[in-house]
Amino acid sequence: MKLWSGRFSKSTDQAVDHFNSSITFDQRLYRQDIMGSIAHVTMLGQQNIISKQEAKIIKDGLLSILKDIDAGAIDFDITAEDIHMNIETLLIERIGDVGKKLHTGRSRNDQVALDMRMYVKDEIVHIDSMIQKLEKTLIKIAEKHMDTIMPGYTHLQRAQPITLAHHFMAYFEMFHRDRQRLKNVFKSTNHMPLGSGALATTTYPLDRTFVAQNLNFENITYNSIDGVSDRDFCIELLSTLSILMMHLSRFSEEIILWVSHEFRFMELDDAFSTGSSIMPQKKNPDIAELVRGKTGRVYGNLMGLLTVMKGLPLAYNKDMQEDKELIFDSIDTVKMCLPIFTQMLQTSTFSKEKMYQAASGGFTNATDAADYLVKKGIPFRTAHEVIGKLVLYCIQQDKTLEQLSLEEYQMISPHFDETIYTAISLEECVNRRNMIGGPSKEIMQKTIEENKKRLKTL
Repeated sequence: MKLWSGRFSKSTDQAVDHFNSSITFDQRLYRQDIMGSIAHVTMLGQQNIISKQEAKIIKDGLLSILKDIDAGAIDFDITAEDIHMNIETLLIERIGDVGKKLHTGRSRNDQVALDMRMYVKDEIVHIDSMIQKLEKTLIKIAEKHMDTIMPGYTHLQRAQPITLAHHFMAYFEMFHRDRQRLKNVFKSTNHMPLGSGALATTTYPLDRTFVAQNLNFENITYNSIDGVSDRDFCIELLSTLSILMMHLSRFSEEIILWVSHEFRFMELDDAFSTGSSIMPQKKNPDIAELVRGKTGRVYGNLMGLLTVMKGLPLAYNKDMQEDKELIFDSIDTVKMCLPIFTQMLQTSTFSKEKMYQAASGGFTNATDAADYLVKKGIPFRTAHEVIGKLVLYCIQQDKTLEQLSLEEYQMISPHFDETIYTAISLEECVNRRNMIGGPSKEIMQKTIEENKKRLKTL
């Protein structure tokens, strides 16, 4: 018999039980549900809504259920619909009628809102620690490659020489913003809704602040209707996880390019690559490809929840049950991608020679050649035109800027002298960019040290 069956004259159809039930997926909320119930019943006893002895019996019963679920000794019942009713049913079976007093002063509406907020907070902490490990990996790689010159790209065309350290620290910035966004989601989530009831609170003298403090919430929600119908924090989390996956996907795309024969900038460890069932020579970057593919899955979950919520009148509606699978799947996906992506990076090697060769081609030092003329008093737009002609000449002669003779330089412009060769060396091009945000070794050393501090303060 269902705990809400008093108003009904017959049992629900078995197909309805299966369609309506969420226990197959919301059972993962069992710990949050039990800890929330313990805080609630402790408050009921403190407020003399039930006796302190009854509160203790209920609390002990809940702890015994928690222990058994942890041990895998509980089989959940689909006819009990969800994790909340399953636990309450188990409690009544174990301790008798006193267990029926647990639900005094609350509704499943504010109960599930509480559970989801507790769950989201817990998972944000886990995900943040995973991103931090990835950031530390990026720093370690950058420290080894402050002198590894490579081409920087725009439009996937070689643009200017940078270093691998500079390139990887760009991803550090992306992931650090992701952590900041997670921190903001945590703050949005950190409001305790229990006490909202079904939508209009209750006549019992609940101490909501006590429950909030007991469950490590910063504050309580201030409108009971919003308290049960708000899923903004879930949407914010899915949005943040989507942006995080977008960053992982961009990184994956570069890795897929870099390990190709056309680039050969990077080599994946055999333990983090796969082969082909037909082509024996193949070594495929499947991890990076799967991360890139799973990004679309997380995007889909965000759009799914936005669509679920867009037409709902206040307050709670059963549609909102759909939030859980979307949240659970996105969290699971991110927690699966981050560790293996980090390990893939940790075990990879990088070809300094191939990167340097690539930076040497494509006229990545052309801007520095223009700057050379500017420093001799030539207006930049004129210098830009001169170097453009010089590059065209190089293409026609199949030469690089470094291979041109001084006579060829002076044929284009009399302002060149022998110092041009130093000015366009890749090392000079990189290390003269010596301002905050730039690729020079001096700046990268400072940036890395600053980023180490940022890891500790967020």
